[in-house]
Amino acid sequence: MSEVSFTKDNLDGYLKELSREFRKMNGTRMPAEIILIGGAAVLINYGFREMTYDIDAIIQASSTMKDAINHVGDRMGLPNGWLNTDFMKTTSYTPKLIQYSRYYKTFSNVLRIRTISAEYLVVMKLMAGRQYKNDLSDVAGILLEQKNAGKEISFESVKRAAGELYGGYDNLPETSRTFIEAVYQNANLAELYTKICEEEKQNKNILLEFEDDYPEVLNGDNLAEILKAAKAKKNR
Repeated sequence: MSEVSFTKDNLDGYLKELSREFRKMNGTRMPAEIILIGGAAVLINYGFREMTYDIDAIIQASSTMKDAINHVGDRMGLPNGWLNTDFMKTTSYTPKLIQYSRYYKTFSNVLRIRTISAEYLVVMKLMAGRQYKNDLSDVAGILLEQKNAGKEISFESVKRAAGELYGGYDNLPETSRTFIEAVYQNANLAELYTKICEEEKQNKNILLEFEDDYPEVLNGDNLAEILKAAKAKKNR
């Protein structure tokens, strides 16, 4: 994992540097747009998450943007791929995320930033549904913060957003559907959020231990099954 963390306080600074670099390389005739996904979107729209370690994005820009990202990374000591489009290769990606994104800021009159928020971010996190990342705690955190702000997200809104992004609520993973239905039955979201954070941390540690014992075995296809088996073994 990268030693560099992105926070609500420093994220704008990096984006501003990127806009200046892109403008220097590309001029102002072809503006760029970046839609921030995942942890970066959580940082911008909510206060419960302290940091993320990379910035997932949908990038709509000339090929110069990739060079600008690398130049800023080199200059500011950021890891390779500090801002990347790897998310677009996952099942959580759909081009409809662009349609349901919302405007955030424009930097240097050339780089427009949009984000995903509210029920669309919840549904995107449910589609990923990784029990060893921040996906499920992010869902609980978003629902809690929206509720505390008097802008509660209803279960019907989640189902509707799932239809708009992924063609139907039933297209979300079964484990995620079971999870979100249980969340809406829980009266204490704050307590649930803390519990989920602890479980995710434990799951991550279990996988790290497995990786130490069996190098180069874990991959995207077997992570869930190995975690399930490793947890069962640990609990015996």
